[in-house]
Amino acid sequence: MSQDVVADALNNLMNAKRAGKNEIVIKKHSKLLINVLDIVKEEGYIDYSINGMDLKIEIKNINLIMAIKPRFTVSVDKIDIYVRRYLPAKNFGFLIISTNKGLMKHDDALEKNIGGCLIAYIY
Repeated sequence: MSQDVVADALNNLMNAKRAGKNEIVIKKHSKLLINVLDIVKEEGYIDYSINGMDLKIEIKNINLIMAIKPRFTVSVDKIDIYVRRYLPAKNFGFLIISTNKGLMKHDDALEKNIGGCLIAYIY
């Protein structure tokens, strides 16, 4: 287990999906991971609940979710390059970017004209 809680949790999520499981329980979580899961839950890919120290995630409709390592820092005009690199098609999935205004999808970052640090991608 590494020091990156977000990458570990997203990796566990994909391993459970590949194994045919519908839900997983993660013991180690952080505010950043919860914020990432909030964005993913908003789009209907997962559902989650926190019970004490356990984070229970129900997998609904995910093709792929991965953390981006290393976490590239991107300006607004370079976001499109990374969208083409990580997403299979236009308007299919999204990147999660950490900005000075909080975590947001790449579409919102482009709309607000702010760059940031790439965290994950999902489709």
